[in-house]
Amino acid sequence: MLDGINILVVEDNELNQRITNFILLKQGATIKNATNGKQAIELLREGHFDIVLMDLQMPEMDGIATARYVRQELKNDVPIIGITADMFTNDTPECLEAGMSMCIAKPFEAKTIGSLILDVIGATSN
Repeated sequence: MLDGINILVVEDNELNQRITNFILLKQGATIKNATNGKQAIELLREGHFDIVLMDLQMPEMDGIATARYVRQELKNDVPIIGITADMFTNDTPECLEAGMSMCIAKPFEAKTIGSLILDVIGATSN
């Protein structure tokens, strides 16, 4: 489903990172990992990614601040999907304002995240 798609997973929780990687690798994606926003920015400076999955709450630099930096300072328009563990907080307006394509709650199902990634990449390539 995700064959040939290069994804940056930005997640500070090791278990969540492993689960996300497992789901995406099983669908054929190529993965790079960062554990905070500063690492994500360095990876985005160094290479090309088709999409970024970014946790909103991380140490050093959270997902919202990182997305703003990517858009404003790096001038990078890579699609970013924000990921939050708090299903009861509506972070969507703040995510969109920061330049993210969308925000979803975890845990997410494998089929759902694969389809969302394809939808977001397809929407940005049109």
